[in-house]
Amino acid sequence: MKKLDEIMELMADEMADFKTTIVELQRLSDKLFSLSIPITTEALEKDLSTFLKKQELESQERNEILNGIDKKLKNARLIPNYLLILLGIMGILALSLIGYFSYTSNKQTEQNFEVYRMIMESQNILYEDYFAAYPEIKENYCQWLEEENQDL
Repeated sequence: MKKLDEIMELMADEMADFKTTIVELQRLSDKLFSLSIPITTEALEKDLSTFLKKQELESQERNEILNGIDKKLKNARLIPNYLLILLGIMGILALSLIGYFSYTSNKQTEQNFEVYRMIMESQNILYEDYFAAYPEIKENYCQWLEEENQDL
């Protein structure tokens, strides 16, 4: 029986603790219902306007970034400036070299013609000297040239 008394005593303690916990739970539940947070349209409008302002600022920042990118794309070049300058310099150099070589070629051609003319004149002088020394050969040569001209 002693055990039964102990069990009953433990049950009574447990029941008392349970009752205390239920009373505490009831008290907290009543307090929770009395502390309800009223949601009004003013609070909603305030929160919504704050959110909309934040969204508008983010939208403005995004638009500024996109406008900056657009300006950079409009001013972007396919060929960089230094490459254009380098190509211009190379073009001028190429034209200068072509001009120089054509000038020197013309000068060389003129010199060649001058040398050729001098050779021909010297040969003519030799022919004249030869024909002066041998007038009968000159007459035969002149007759031969006339015959050749008549055949043509």
